Amino acid sequence: MARGNQVWYNGKILPVENAKISLFTHGLHYGLGAFEGIRAYKQKRGGGAVFRLREHMQRLLESCKILDLKLPYSLDDLCRAATDTCKANKFEECYIRPIIFSADGPLGVHPGPNPVSDVAILNWEWGSYLGDKGINEGARLKVSSFIRPHVNSSMTKGKITGQYVNGVMAKREAVAAGYDEALLLDPEGFLTEGSGENLFMVKEGIVKTTPLTSILNGITRQTVIEHLTRQNHVIKEARFTRDELWCADEIFLTGTAAEITPIKEIDGRPIGFGPGAGKPGPITAKLQKEYQQIVRGEFPDYSLRWLTAIE
Repeated sequence: MARGNQVWYNGKILPVENAKISLFTHGLHYGLGAFEGIRAYKQKRGGGAVFRLREHMQRLLESCKILDLKLPYSLDDLCRAATDTCKANKFEECYIRPIIFSADGPLGVHPGPNPVSDVAILNWEWGSYLGDKGINEGARLKVSSFIRPHVNSSMTKGKITGQYVNGVMAKREAVAAGYDEALLLDPEGFLTEGSGENLFMVKEGIVKTTPLTSILNGITRQTVIEHLTRQNHVIKEARFTRDELWCADEIFLTGTAAEITPIKEIDGRPIGFGPGAGKPGPITAKLQKEYQQIVRGEFPDYSLRWLTAIE
């Protein structure tokens, strides 16, 4: 994992060793912050471009509004900062991490009436989030003993730093048990998502995904729904149980980091039936291929809307 040696910090490009925060930073102590995960890709025609940059930065602004964190930067400012950071690090293909958090200030739980926010953007090169084997052969998942919090105890529409402890605990439990990733249930026992990915299943040709009740509205999730709808697939947003998931024909996860990751097994049960059980299904395999083409500028209908050149 090669890290960029330049970061954007509070409006300036700095060497990473000069971008320091105080140990009295409120967000470090209490998790009051928001972040995004964005990817840039090398384009088929040359150069690099960031995929769905404005949608990611708009969601970041919304997360800050949920937290009542004030920002001195506009949507356009943040988008330009992201591409400037890629250029400073000479990355055409990389992961982009904007993060905003309550800065040095009062160290009680209450950050004060108008907490100051620090804003940073980092880059690094990142391959397959669940590993090349997971991308090519399918990942193994475990339904976690940890659950997603109720929508009134955790602000589920924000990508909020402190809330990810729930996912960290679930992921560590799954990995310790020999799995690649965790799936979390909601308080009523229905599937929600992974520790950092949205969940899709295919049954008898119908593609089903969990509704926007207690899950984050993933940008990759939105991309998949639009693309599959254009191809005349039936998409349903509906709650489903773990036993329904076990009996799916295909399952895949979506996310900026995970991209399109097929699932071969859940709770020790191979996904699918017959000789193809435990292998990526045809809808998932086709979607994987086409997603990589979309993000690299090979679908002109999407390129103008979804790709921001690094220049």
